[in-house]
Amino acid sequence: MRIAIARQRYNPFGGAERFVDRALAALAREGAEVTLIARQWAGSVEACGGYQLLTCAPSYRTRVGRDRGFAACVQAAMGEGHFDLVQSHERIPGCTLYRAGDGVHAAWLEHRARILPAWKRWAQYADPYHRYLLRAEREMFEHPDLRAVICNSRLVQDEIVERFGLPREKLPIIRNGVDLQAFHPSLAERYRQPQRAAHGIGPEETVFLYVGSGFERKGVPQLLRAFAALKAPARLVVVGADRHLEGAKRLARDLGIASRTLFTGPVTDVKPWYGAADVFVLPTLYDPFPNAALEAMACGLPVVTSRACGISELIEPGRNGFILDALDVSAWSEVLERLADPSNHHVLMGDEARAAVADLSLESLAEELLTLYRQLLIPLNGGGRA
Repeated sequence: MRIAIARQRYNPFGGAERFVDRALAALAREGAEVTLIARQWAGSVEACGGYQLLTCAPSYRTRVGRDRGFAACVQAAMGEGHFDLVQSHERIPGCTLYRAGDGVHAAWLEHRARILPAWKRWAQYADPYHRYLLRAEREMFEHPDLRAVICNSRLVQDEIVERFGLPREKLPIIRNGVDLQAFHPSLAERYRQPQRAAHGIGPEETVFLYVGSGFERKGVPQLLRAFAALKAPARLVVVGADRHLEGAKRLARDLGIASRTLFTGPVTDVKPWYGAADVFVLPTLYDPFPNAALEAMACGLPVVTSRACGISELIEPGRNGFILDALDVSAWSEVLERLADPSNHHVLMGDEARAAVADLSLESLAEELLTLYRQLLIPLNGGGRA
């Protein structure tokens, strides 16, 4: 197998990059010749068994120029015919396999429009970068060389079927995997007391945990407003970096909840917070399948999220979490108040959350990927090409 994987840049905290790492490791075990095509990459070659790195770093002045230049570089590499399969994590027409880890851009813009004034809704569709992504997305999904799209949730699969008419058999659902040993309910035994004590959180307080960047998309403003209505003793912990971080802190002060809200900024290891928390909260406008929510469930935390979040497909309301409209602040307040009551059995809900993700191990993810690669390569191998 000669396989290329295209991803613009490496962010060690990014979900797509962790997926790429897992794909590289699986392919290395299979003896595949793998080339990673990237603008910037700081991943570990050794951890993935070794691979060729092809750097495509064309000069650019705008985001459109950056993405278009990278796509052209990848397309040129594809045109040389060295690869049996090209897996792209960017919207590049002509790739063999695309992983829709970010979902459908057209769908995201529609969800985002819900929080924008009328003039900004018009402006986002006139924005050159959004127009480029919408065009590239459509050209990629309609390209005859596209043989499969990895969807990490049924949400994404449904959107591609409805918007682009691709058959479901071309859209396998391969959900993200999680390290079930590292992210485990036993983290509470290790971290709950010391992590809370280190931040002045009492044992009687319910800790609601949010993890992630992209505060606007993932609903931090709505979360703060919902939390402000709580009367029960509780803390909200917001873990992650974002350009709107200072604005979120100001909103917390304006709402009178600054003393009950902790903004940690970026952390290298979020496991202590999973161990210290009682409930994971993510009122996202749109999120195909967030790794943070998956990790939280693996750690035995009930999850409250929105209907436009792929992890909601694993949630049974009232059993291992709740599913709400991202913008319904009153509904969020009601559920948070309900969960802040310890008689609502966080532990039992957490056990159900863990059980819901028990099959999503990293090993299972690797096997699903290898099965898909083999299926896609059968026609090539049958035709005498190695």
